[in-house]
Amino acid sequence: MSRHMDDHDAIRTLSALAQPTRLAAFRTLVAAYPGTLPAGTIARRLDVPHNTLSTHLAALAHAGLVTYSRSGRIVAYRAALDRVSVLIAFLTDDCCDGRPEVCVPGDSDDSSRKPPMPQEA
Repeated sequence: MSRHMDDHDAIRTLSALAQPTRLAAFRTLVAAYPGTLPAGTIARRLDVPHNTLSTHLAALAHAGLVTYSRSGRIVAYRAALDRVSVLIAFLTDDCCDGRPEVCVPGDSDDSSRKPPMPQEA
């Protein structure tokens, strides 16, 4: 997986997630990570017809958000979390006015990273 992303890649990746069934499928795979799930299992969990889900999984694979392996007739999918990491790095590359110590992705609950509240006069 490439560690580089440009605007086109970011838009393609975000667009793949901007659909309810694809987002639900991706989140289902994230919950199963690092394991894989067969397409049929995902379809049953989401109550989506298998052929419909296959189209959505293909869109996620095209965006690099999932990988898959085939064993006979079974296709098993895995979330590509490295792609999500690359996307987050791309989105936050210019974060915090060049002060990376202030901008720690995934640490939004840390009150020390929040801007100070204005003092009353």
